[in-house]
Amino acid sequence: MEFACGFVYVPPSLSHRELQRSSGNGAKRSALLPPVKPLRPCRPPPPPPSQPDPTAKAQRSAASSPKVTGSPVTAPFRRTAPAPALPPRRSFMHLTPEYVMVLPSPVSPVSSPTSLQTPPSPNPPLSMAKDKETLPGNPNVVLISLGKLLSQERAQPTDGEPVSCSQCGSVLGSWQEKEVRGCYFCGCGELTGASGESKRPPAGQNDELFLLNPVEQPLFAADSLLLFCIDISGSMSITSKVLEAGQKIHKSRLQYVQDALLECVQKLSDHQPEVRVGLITFSYQVTMHGCNHLQSFELSDAELNDSGLLKAAAAAFPLPPPLSQTSDSLQRQILGLSANGATALGPAALLAITVASRRPGSKVIICTDGKANAKLGNLEEEDNDAHTLLSSTIFYQELGEHAANQGVTVSVLSIKGTDCRLDELGRMADRTGGKVVIASPNKLHSEFEEIIQNRTIATHCAVTLLLPKSLRMKGEREVGHKGTREVGNVNTDTEVTIQFAANDEVAPPAPGSRVFMQLQIRYKKDGRDLLRVFTAQREVTDHSSAVLSSLSLAVIQLNSFQASASLAVRGRFLDARTEGAVQQQLIERAVQHNQSAEDEQTYEEWLKTMEPINKSTHTLIRRSTVISDYESLTDAGAALLITMKHCNRKSILLRGDPRL
Repeated sequence: MEFACGFVYVPPSLSHRELQRSSGNGAKRSALLPPVKPLRPCRPPPPPPSQPDPTAKAQRSAASSPKVTGSPVTAPFRRTAPAPALPPRRSFMHLTPEYVMVLPSPVSPVSSPTSLQTPPSPNPPLSMAKDKETLPGNPNVVLISLGKLLSQERAQPTDGEPVSCSQCGSVLGSWQEKEVRGCYFCGCGELTGASGESKRPPAGQNDELFLLNPVEQPLFAADSLLLFCIDISGSMSITSKVLEAGQKIHKSRLQYVQDALLECVQKLSDHQPEVRVGLITFSYQVTMHGCNHLQSFELSDAELNDSGLLKAAAAAFPLPPPLSQTSDSLQRQILGLSANGATALGPAALLAITVASRRPGSKVIICTDGKANAKLGNLEEEDNDAHTLLSSTIFYQELGEHAANQGVTVSVLSIKGTDCRLDELGRMADRTGGKVVIASPNKLHSEFEEIIQNRTIATHCAVTLLLPKSLRMKGEREVGHKGTREVGNVNTDTEVTIQFAANDEVAPPAPGSRVFMQLQIRYKKDGRDLLRVFTAQREVTDHSSAVLSSLSLAVIQLNSFQASASLAVRGRFLDARTEGAVQQQLIERAVQHNQSAEDEQTYEEWLKTMEPINKSTHTLIRRSTVISDYESLTDAGAALLITMKHCNRKSILLRGDPRL
């Protein structure tokens, strides 16, 4: 668990607002009470009085009492002498009231007495004023490098469920007191079980690992499947000129795919012979190809419209043996493919995901060059039929949800220059953590290789962040001081970012204090249910200069990409631009404050990557004749935004642009 900022930032305005709210709700404050904010007096206190004159009282009484005589009454004589001095101050009385704070004078000790009477300047120093300015954007971002954390389990897991709060689910680690009266995060006093040994709270970050199902046998990585789901419809026979061996020849799209598949199978056979590789092709019919003694199975016509029949057929089909036994047979199957007919992509995707669901951690790679036009998952007629649009959207959304629940990763590759409705097909990849790629025919092998090498290290992953009630989660999917993010499948490069902020409905944490945060990661790995818990302690500050000096622009940049793309992929471009504009102001302040060439380069990359969302949304939106509140995306727009949504620091650093 990493933080974009070295502190928990609380804007200064929140503490002032809370003070005004508390003082304005009750009765009017008495003038006899000390002031809320101590003030420095403009003048020094008067000197001690001299001894009183004993004849002053008699003279004052005589002067104020008129004489009664026979003559007319005259006005008393008005004294022109100064008023008598006050009585001496008692020894127990201070020269200055306790509620008045006398600040040290900015002048030197040798200054003249007259200079002490000059009132101080009401404006604070410039540096102090800048420190108290409210920062734009939100520097409170948590980065969770799931691929790194879940692939490096250094601690020996503790068997069984941990001690937790019955209300918010926070885990009481071994560093906490043996007897805990209440939960730190929600204040609940109901705890499940007894706590561990008494230890001091961690000064930095505490890391604990729990094995939730110690009785189950672990699985092995070799048990997972790699399924290629390949389009062999008539459009795959379209050819293009290519230069090979010094000669120009015509090569079809299917031939490019065959070459890429053969190269992948050969490389896997040489380096990973234990991997199980299967092949499913689709045109007007769907074929699950067998190897060696296993017979192929074909479905066509009305069978392709029955989802129940398709699932039963996939469940009954034998799983492919390891590639060490099937390499030659599989290569012959690939070489024998021919292109003709329609595009039954929907039924083929359902079959492939159902077969892969029998082995968690499996991958499905769908390669196509056109829109699905079978009844199940039809994407060709939806431009003119709103009902078909809705049913297809639901079909692919539910298919992606089912794949994620079964630990299957789905990636979709389309061939450059075609229209495949990746905004709908991409739902499966988006939900399962797969890739959406538009590849040139001669680049298919490299794209296949990248997907294969990015192995799945955990499935069924869910991330929960717990904060004290003085803080709150910031985002659509998080509510209150607790937020859970369903990640699903985790590969070696998966990174997730979450924002949090001060809770403006309660008193914010005081600057200088420290707060605890807890990150819980639930996941499955090799058939084991695991829970990893990180508890960190952070210092609170309202000084903008301290925040800017410790700010990691790489984390802010990554969070901005993911948050804006998550909104834009659903057609909410206005909200996406607003999110990006707010964080842009924060990045600009940090660049101006730190004067770093690296930060300036990060900012330039950020502007370049955000340009399609900020200025070129017309290139991402598909024109449709169907009236709908949802703006569908073009293939290029879907591939770009889904890639940005799942980008990581490595992809930004290596490529300089998540679109590539």
